[in-house]
Amino acid sequence: MAVNRVPVLKRCRSLGMDPVYLGIDKKSNRQLKRANRKMSEYGLQLREKQKAKFIYGVLEKPFRNYYKKAKQMKGMTGENLMVLLETRLDNVIFRLGFARTRREARQIVDHKHVLVNGKQVNIPSYLVKAGDTVEIKEKHKSSPRYKEITEVTGGRMVPEWLEADAENLKGTVKELPARTAIDVPVDEMLIVELYSK
Repeated sequence: MAVNRVPVLKRCRSLGMDPVYLGIDKKSNRQLKRANRKMSEYGLQLREKQKAKFIYGVLEKPFRNYYKKAKQMKGMTGENLMVLLETRLDNVIFRLGFARTRREARQIVDHKHVLVNGKQVNIPSYLVKAGDTVEIKEKHKSSPRYKEITEVTGGRMVPEWLEADAENLKGTVKELPARTAIDVPVDEMLIVELYSK
């Protein structure tokens, strides 16, 4: 499996984004030394795509597949793409506050700690649907790991399209998110422009 080993804060700096969107509270004190060159249109489009891929932890090929799927769906391609990324199981675990970062959420799913509608799912890219119930397995609920996580994520806002029960480590997908409910600093129209060339 391909793994990006670039330090997270360095990557955030180069993409010009805040690490908070990844669930990381650290701030980098270093300033990026960038020549005052005007970025080309292609450069801006590429940066938005890299931002989306980095935030959701998706590699190029699956990302392109999401784009193709979004294009076939009804509605605007850019919004569909963001909804598909947002409804990935690892992202839902992160949004419900059962993981500190999306990377940790991915690991939790990989390690078979998650049940969707009572069935074990260990595929981070599994797309949840409206009405799905997502929970941590009973035998893992009492582990100190989840106590630590819920202490850290306790103050985090759960989006309105999800309903979280932090005590029982259980959540429900009330509806699919609208683009306005997705607080990710990505201009999806630039990604659509990039792929439609």
